[in-house]
Amino acid sequence: MMDRRTFLKGLSALGALGVSPAWAASGAAEAVPADQLPELSGDLTVYLGRGEGGLYKQVVEAIRERNPSLSLEVRRGSSSGLANTLVAESEHGGARADAFWSIDASSLGHVASEGLTRPVPAALHEPLPEAFRFEAFAPVSGRVRSMAYNPERVREADLPERIMDLPDTDLTVGWAPSYGAFQSFLTAMRLLEGEEATRAWLRGIQGRARSYAGELGAVMAAAQGEVDLALANHYYTLRLKEGQPETSLELAFTRGDAGALVNTSGIALLSQGATPVDFARYLHSGEVQRFLAEEAYEIPLAGGVEPPAGVPALARLEPPELDLTRLGDLQPTLALMREAGVL
Repeated sequence: MMDRRTFLKGLSALGALGVSPAWAASGAAEAVPADQLPELSGDLTVYLGRGEGGLYKQVVEAIRERNPSLSLEVRRGSSSGLANTLVAESEHGGARADAFWSIDASSLGHVASEGLTRPVPAALHEPLPEAFRFEAFAPVSGRVRSMAYNPERVREADLPERIMDLPDTDLTVGWAPSYGAFQSFLTAMRLLEGEEATRAWLRGIQGRARSYAGELGAVMAAAQGEVDLALANHYYTLRLKEGQPETSLELAFTRGDAGALVNTSGIALLSQGATPVDFARYLHSGEVQRFLAEEAYEIPLAGGVEPPAGVPALARLEPPELDLTRLGDLQPTLALMREAGVL
């Protein structure tokens, strides 16, 4: 595990990062060490989606400490709340942030759909796999949907290979319908499968599902045998097992559908100038990417940085083909969930 002092030291250290063959094939360039990035100066306001236990704030503070000439103002809040704030600000004189670092692509897509983002320059595309190069925002780290299952209750062979087949099983399910990650997953399902199929899926599982306030709670329920499996982002399982190594819990992934969605945190550029771009480049540095992998168990997207133990490399996953900016189309999903009685 990487503590704050080690992380700060890493931001100041020189060093080369190796490129794994899988990443080289994906088109991602090698992550750049922080010492090879421009020094930041001037004024910068960043809206920061609250999440990951404050780890994103630690990254921002480390960048601030490394760049004493930078006057950095940070506003924290929920990613969806900050997205709504940016839209409201734009309607009353213009957004007051230079960049928006969100924990979820849906809030970034919402801001982009309102025409508030500026195009991502090539410098922010180069460290990323080709599938994660978007005009509206630059992904920072990935999180894959998973089925966290208790092997003492269910065999891996009994899990569905496609998420749409889950209602046809007799497995009990833990989920967190009010949670943003679940709503992004369901939005992906609606976009890929259609509203009728998504409505039928919700109703097919509803009788065997238990709702929890968050996805960590759903994963803990699977570990404790309250349900057979939990639908959650992968890192909740890894974090739980880090603190409780004897926990009876494993990860499984579906293929090519919403159940295998690789969502991302990301940063949207809202103002002109080099400083927001150069700030975003720090998020792709090897030091930051390793920190997020080791501390948050997120999937690093810049080349040459290993994923956290327990999750396959991105090149081995089989996510659906979906433009993540479309996840900002959330309102029809919420309406569908309310109609199905899930919210």
